[in-house]
Amino acid sequence: MGVSGGGCWVLSLLLVTSVCAAAAACPCSEPALCQPITQTRDPEVYVFYTRGKNWKYYDWSVVTTVALFAPYDPELMCFAHAKGARVVLKGDVPLPDIVDAQNRSAWVTQQVNLAKSQYLDGINLDIEQAVLLYSPEYYALTALVQETTEAFHREIPGSQVTFDVAWSPNCVDIRCYNYTGIADLCDFLFVMSYDEQSQIWSDCIAGANAPYNKTVTGYEEFINSGIPPKKLVMGVPWYGYDYTCLQLSEDNRCTLEKKPFRGAECSDAVGRQVPYRTIMKQLNSSLSGRLWDDEQSAPYYHYKDSQGQIHQVWYDDPQSISLKAAYIKKLGLRGTGMWNGDLLDYSSDPVAQQQTKDMWKALLP
Repeated sequence: MGVSGGGCWVLSLLLVTSVCAAAAACPCSEPALCQPITQTRDPEVYVFYTRGKNWKYYDWSVVTTVALFAPYDPELMCFAHAKGARVVLKGDVPLPDIVDAQNRSAWVTQQVNLAKSQYLDGINLDIEQAVLLYSPEYYALTALVQETTEAFHREIPGSQVTFDVAWSPNCVDIRCYNYTGIADLCDFLFVMSYDEQSQIWSDCIAGANAPYNKTVTGYEEFINSGIPPKKLVMGVPWYGYDYTCLQLSEDNRCTLEKKPFRGAECSDAVGRQVPYRTIMKQLNSSLSGRLWDDEQSAPYYHYKDSQGQIHQVWYDDPQSISLKAAYIKKLGLRGTGMWNGDLLDYSSDPVAQQQTKDMWKALLP
């Protein structure tokens, strides 16, 4: 994305240069819909939008924020604002640009002006890069969050700045960030409580994408570190992992090929991500039908591919998500969200419509 429109700023090097760009005309039928959303709703239901026009079929009775992980769609912005929901930018910047203070400042200015020109309501910082504890990147990342939040709150009153974190603050995937500092500086953390097998430190065995006990442990760690529950939004997966089993034991243990990731010998990278809509279509023709793992509080099933290999598929469904939603309410977290809003079946098929309705409903206890 380039810089376009919105606001007025001053760059001072040897000479002072004023640069002002007029925002594009409001694309909405009602000009009031181009005003930023300032009202905070409780609970938060945070949706990542990735493609197409599926957003028309989201459950807008609960959606509070839509993060644009796809090209800007003015129709979506107008529609969301009419429903009282924020639409925010995706913010991703290379580490070298974060460390360089001048480049960092220029990037923040770009994002603010881009948001203004598109009548957006903030930004979701999605960095996800490996950062060592107390490294230059560690401090620069904290500074990025501070500068971004200050600039957005100043230039777009009522705007929202959020930061995506892994399921635990314990340097998951070598993401050793200043979690408490970042949480203090931005509006809230979106906790990606999925891909929890990205680093498998025990036997190379397939497991749930977001096992309940492991997920809950992550929030205990965030809160024990001093982060208030209202600064945490739980992200749940609307996708699963398809693993090819080297061997499937009688007790359904699926042995995996080793695939290292950031220091761990085994990883979910050996599997394949599968949308919930695909899983639901495959489930009825599977070898096993839906199975439930009590220890991980997650569903799974087996199927055989055209080469005769056995696969194990782990996923989340309304039952497993409802358990987490109840925990969110019990602990007083800010809300929930998912990766991503476009992984359900929004077709006219009656069975798919009910499945989609049930997944949206499961987000709130």
